[in-house]
Amino acid sequence: MNQAHTTMEKPSILVVDDTPDNLVMINNLLKDRYRVRVANNGEKGLRIAFSDSPPDLILLDIMMPVMDGYETCRQLKENPATNAIPVIFLTAKSEVEDEEHGLALGAVDYITKPISPPILMARLQTHLTLKASADFLRDQNAFLEAEVEKRTAEIRAIQDVTIFTLASLGETRDNETGRHIRRTQYYVKILAETLRNHPRFAQKLNDEIIRALFKSAPLHDIGKVGIPDHILLKPGKLTEDEFFIMKQHTLLGSEAIERAEKELGMVVPFLSFAKEIASGHHEKWDGSGYPAGLAGEAIPMSARLMALADVYDALISKRVYKAAMSHEQATSFIVAGRGSHFDPDVVDAYLEVQAQFIETAHRYAD
Repeated sequence: MNQAHTTMEKPSILVVDDTPDNLVMINNLLKDRYRVRVANNGEKGLRIAFSDSPPDLILLDIMMPVMDGYETCRQLKENPATNAIPVIFLTAKSEVEDEEHGLALGAVDYITKPISPPILMARLQTHLTLKASADFLRDQNAFLEAEVEKRTAEIRAIQDVTIFTLASLGETRDNETGRHIRRTQYYVKILAETLRNHPRFAQKLNDEIIRALFKSAPLHDIGKVGIPDHILLKPGKLTEDEFFIMKQHTLLGSEAIERAEKELGMVVPFLSFAKEIASGHHEKWDGSGYPAGLAGEAIPMSARLMALADVYDALISKRVYKAAMSHEQATSFIVAGRGSHFDPDVVDAYLEVQAQFIETAHRYAD
């Protein structure tokens, strides 16, 4: 190993003292084992400590002009970039009160002059070892936190891709719906964010729940996979018997999600919401919907949001059996259903943010 590399591996000690003889003496004592840097006042010491190459430890005199050691230490400990650097006071002030004050400011040790070289060297070694251990643990914790965040992000991405793939697979059975699942996903999120401060919804909506709603929304029609093609793809109006079978997609979807939830063996919020949405997005506020004929607050909040999102998108989308409505026509339909088809407060929230619905419809147009 060459001498230059050995020098770079030495710990760096900053000595701050206004007496030249003290700087020379300490430098001579430490230079064989440490990289020694010196400053003859507190301000210069701070500039070195705050630089891109801070020291590993600071030996700090107390009695200095302009800025004493106590103030220098206080500023070092207030700055996040330097508060982990060990500070040892090296001073002629030997009163107990002086030592208490220095340690209270954050110094790790307090050595009085005249200096005993063996004691100074032993204290330096102790505190540098402690600092190395603390740095290692801090770096390890930062690494582990980064790894956990990375893995969590990967799991979320896998979940999102899997959900969207399943939802898209269901949509291929009914390919006229185009980008319906993406649009309704954003409509639900817009409504939830608008209602999060509403008295009726504030306890039920927060960032985590809104993320879960956004993630689960694409699965609202997953049950259509179980509907026969001659009914699902029929271009005209369904017969009463055919409509009865079509309505089963709500139960087929929720039951499939419930089986997945049981297989998983743990509660996952977005699956719970997905189950609610799949089974309840055709329920109506007045109890005239399906499959269970739920009314009012008995309809899960997630399903009430999806009910409006789903109907709005169906109204503004072209189908083989109908033309697309304008936004204004769709809004009139929704307002007419306030308190009968839809939760009144959800309709009011929609009216507040209908411009965002229009923008979303344009952004994810078929």
